[in-house]
Amino acid sequence: MALEFAIFRVETDACTWQESPRSLAAAKARADFLGAVVSFPVYKRASRKPPRAGLFGVLASALLLLCMVPTRAIAQQQMAVRETSSPSLPHAPLAKTGPENSAHEISLAEESASVAGTVLDISGAAVPGAEVSLSRRDGTELHTMVSGADGEFNFTKIHPGPYLVVVNAKGFAPFVSEEFTVAVQQAYEVPIVSLSVATASIEVMVRPIDLIAAEQIRAAEKQRLMGVIPNFYTSYNYDAAPLTWKQKFSLAARGTFDPVAVIGVGFAAGIEQANNSFPGYGQGAAGYSKRYAAKFVDGRSSDFLTHAVFPSVFHQDPRYYYQGSGTVKSRLLHAVSSAFVTRSDSGRTEPNYSYLLGDTSAAALSNLYYPQANRGAHLVFANAAVGLAGRVGGNLLREFLPKRMTTNVPAKGEQ
Repeated sequence: MALEFAIFRVETDACTWQESPRSLAAAKARADFLGAVVSFPVYKRASRKPPRAGLFGVLASALLLLCMVPTRAIAQQQMAVRETSSPSLPHAPLAKTGPENSAHEISLAEESASVAGTVLDISGAAVPGAEVSLSRRDGTELHTMVSGADGEFNFTKIHPGPYLVVVNAKGFAPFVSEEFTVAVQQAYEVPIVSLSVATASIEVMVRPIDLIAAEQIRAAEKQRLMGVIPNFYTSYNYDAAPLTWKQKFSLAARGTFDPVAVIGVGFAAGIEQANNSFPGYGQGAAGYSKRYAAKFVDGRSSDFLTHAVFPSVFHQDPRYYYQGSGTVKSRLLHAVSSAFVTRSDSGRTEPNYSYLLGDTSAAALSNLYYPQANRGAHLVFANAAVGLAGRVGGNLLREFLPKRMTTNVPAKGEQ
């Protein structure tokens, strides 16, 4: 009995000596319990008859099997306790190899291309601070940066495809490169980025000539000698814009029907009445009315023919251009000659067909309403001569009367 128990304890200790002290104590307790259970019936059987030699081998095998089972279970229990008691650490995420990861890798590969270059001027010097844009052909700006101290620029992480480089710098003309195509993972170098000096720009406001002429007509219609007598046909701008045919007729109507001009016709008819000119009209109110009507038609027909009709036909300017400087002789010659020569709409000097034919035609029309006794060639030439003399006299007054006597005269240089 003592021998069997000793073998049991030795085998049990041999099974559990490699475990931790805690597991060893548990194993020993279980072994003691099992030993007590097993040895009790053996002790009883041994009291009845002698033990058999094979019984020790059977008991030893059973004890070894029993010690292996609880030991393995204890080891598993300790592993579970160790895993439960120790703080759990987060596991590192596993790399995904799905379609999204593959697409991301492809996108990164495509964005590995770059476009670089150096901004220079025509002398080869670097141009720092220039605005460099990477654009499409349609003008869409994709990336913008400023050139460095050495004029360099470098666009990184761009998609492959066609591009243009546009450069703008102060004092230089804009630069646009030829279109180029960047491949995947290519480091493209823009060959030549050379800026030329910007040419000086002058802002010029261009307006239609007829609009300028209209403004000048509106200003001329305010010109009056001593603030009363119309002085619409005197131009104080030597380079005045030419008039259109509509503007010529408009200015003629404005001048010939001016209230002051109408009142002047009344004075002229009164003088003829007093001198009994054209006695066929008679005297009294009837005679005065006929004389007034004849002078009115004379003036209106002459104004329209010399200032509108023939100037439109021959493309001539009906205005008198004030000289205002030079010797008295030169100014006198200019005033007299203006009745015979004039400026064309294109600026050339031409014979004044408008005045000569206008006065003659107006005189010929007078044969229709003058008294029968006064009609004929002599009436035509007499009225033409009076009209021409009136042109010369009017030009002399325009030239030699002080400029300050005319109101609303534009200052020098005004248009």
